[in-house]
Amino acid sequence: MQTCIVRQPIMNREKKVAAYEVLFQEDESSLYNQQDSRAANAIQDFFMGLDQNNFLGDKDAFITFTPNLLMKNIPRIFSENRLVIQIEDNVIVHPLAQRIICRYKKQGYRVALMNFEFTQRCFGILDDISIIKIDFSNPEDPKIRQKVMVARSFGKQVAAYNVNTEAAIEKANELAVDFYQGENVANLLSTNVHRMDHLQSNFFQLMVAVTKEEPNLDEIERIISQDVTLTYSLLKMVNSSYFALRNKVKSVMQALTILGVGQLKQWVYLMSFSGEDDSVNNELIRTAFLRGSMCQALVDFLPDFPLSRSESYLLGMFSTLDTLLQVPLENAMEALPVADELKQGLLTGEGEPGALLRLVIDYENADWRGVSEAAKELDLSMTFVAQKYLECVEYVNDIWQDLMHPFEDQVDQDEKPAERVGTQSAEGTEETKQQGKKK
Repeated sequence: MQTCIVRQPIMNREKKVAAYEVLFQEDESSLYNQQDSRAANAIQDFFMGLDQNNFLGDKDAFITFTPNLLMKNIPRIFSENRLVIQIEDNVIVHPLAQRIICRYKKQGYRVALMNFEFTQRCFGILDDISIIKIDFSNPEDPKIRQKVMVARSFGKQVAAYNVNTEAAIEKANELAVDFYQGENVANLLSTNVHRMDHLQSNFFQLMVAVTKEEPNLDEIERIISQDVTLTYSLLKMVNSSYFALRNKVKSVMQALTILGVGQLKQWVYLMSFSGEDDSVNNELIRTAFLRGSMCQALVDFLPDFPLSRSESYLLGMFSTLDTLLQVPLENAMEALPVADELKQGLLTGEGEPGALLRLVIDYENADWRGVSEAAKELDLSMTFVAQKYLECVEYVNDIWQDLMHPFEDQVDQDEKPAERVGTQSAEGTEETKQQGKKK
């Protein structure tokens, strides 16, 4: 049975990532609409084999459950402190609905009601509801304000979903909702992302230099040395308690030798942002890193692909540059010495690079039809793409954890050096390469 899973960020009122909604797709239809026991068994098997902490980090999970999933006690796989049980009409109209929901509420779980309507069955279950989720796809709909007012009058939190436009953001801000969710919601909430001086030509050149198949340390040293902020970021990281060096590193080349090209290749894009106390910004960086890692992981299974592995990595990484720099992507890419196919894939979505990027972004947005079309164009199986997504999420979370700890440890120099967390590459083996192609 083919199951795909993806997580999407949910921001709180402070514009920080508070949780992820976990979305599924099985075969060609939504799992939420399937009521048979096979669907419940598939989800149970999936979650029993999932490392929740690595997939979700320290965030909560919002998951929609059908009546069958609720009655099979699938939510109990999660801690009551980490899960928000989402329910739709198919649960409310179920004859055992209120009893089931009441039981989970007494066990300490929070329950979110989707698609609230002014009906008796919705009002009849409100006592056991913690969060009311309201559709903001049409921000001009007068019912939105009425629903928010009702939710407030019952003391419920409000989560705005389908916040996909600036108008929806404005309406959600006006109504002071508790949670924001939608496609690329981090992009829409990126008003606090500040353009940094070193995120110009020097930083772009560094990105290209460290992701070459055979990086040249002399070239990397030259690029970093001519930018004081890049030099500072590098030396700060290498001299952190993470590396626990006996003597302080004072030169760029010495720092590069200690750090190693492998770590620099994965961290350089994140390094310049790591000091920013901005959850929206961090989520964008994490998204870019995940896209880059997934593009690179998949390209090994695409024979005669026009981009190298390192260029495929940049394809995903650069896909958020316009938001991070608050400039058109065309302008951001203008001065970059990268392949024309890479630029074309980013700017026009054409060719195989464009299809690869669409596949990764559509998967991120749980656009299963788009994923299916792009996977078919690239001759990849949906099951294989889902597998690579999970591997890359785990890989990125490990790297992110490693990246954040050095700077946290610097707060107290007396603290014990951070224990190095091992990371596992998302790249496939020769054996798994054969699994990527459709059978």
